[in-house]
Amino acid sequence: MFDVESVKRDVVQWVSDWFEKNGKGCNAVIGISGGKDSSVTAAVCAAALGAERVIGVLMPRGVQHDIDVARRVCALLGIRSVEINIAGMYDALTEQIEAAGIELSEQAQINISPRLRMTAVYAVSQSNNGRVANTCNLSEDWVGYSTRWGDAAGDFSPLSNLTVDEVKKLGRSLGLPDDMVEKPPIDGLCGKTDEDNLGFTYAVLDKYIRTGVCDDPNIKANIDRRHAASRFKLKMFESFPYAP
Repeated sequence: MFDVESVKRDVVQWVSDWFEKNGKGCNAVIGISGGKDSSVTAAVCAAALGAERVIGVLMPRGVQHDIDVARRVCALLGIRSVEINIAGMYDALTEQIEAAGIELSEQAQINISPRLRMTAVYAVSQSNNGRVANTCNLSEDWVGYSTRWGDAAGDFSPLSNLTVDEVKKLGRSLGLPDDMVEKPPIDGLCGKTDEDNLGFTYAVLDKYIRTGVCDDPNIKANIDRRHAASRFKLKMFESFPYAP
């Protein structure tokens, strides 16, 4: 049974303790997309450190149709925010890669944006006595729905062991409105939701993670395949075990 009040207390304390050990007096710096994960992460950090020690970094690529949600998150929590448009960086990089004779695959094009965003977040963090929050949740990590060295990067992670359903419950307990907590995550490319791309709902995935039960054998096989193929993303890269 998920005790949201207990989890809220523990995660807020965990963030507070982490900063005492790894950045006393530092700021939490978070890439704010307007989705539930970054919103809940920001709310946890504000509760743990105080809003004055949380910085939200908004990073549209060109025009972001839901940027107002990200701005509203920062205003609601009372945290500082900075807005950096990565369109110029994206265009310059892809132009140079293509000029070098490399035809970018669709997946490469998708992953450039989150990696540029993480570069921007770390630049803001290192310029503001910061520590970068990873905003991934357990459900997305379970099936590899994150970008290595992009949104999967960070210095500390409040939500990595919580499923999507648990993150939503935590967000509500922290006072976030339903439209922020329930906002369907989209890929930002073709307008599809994460669930459309994955081929199953997070409710089905969360149940499978917590209980081991999945009623549809095809979906179970899909989840298991994605899980096995993406485990490397959550590990430090392997190195040759030379011992002279």
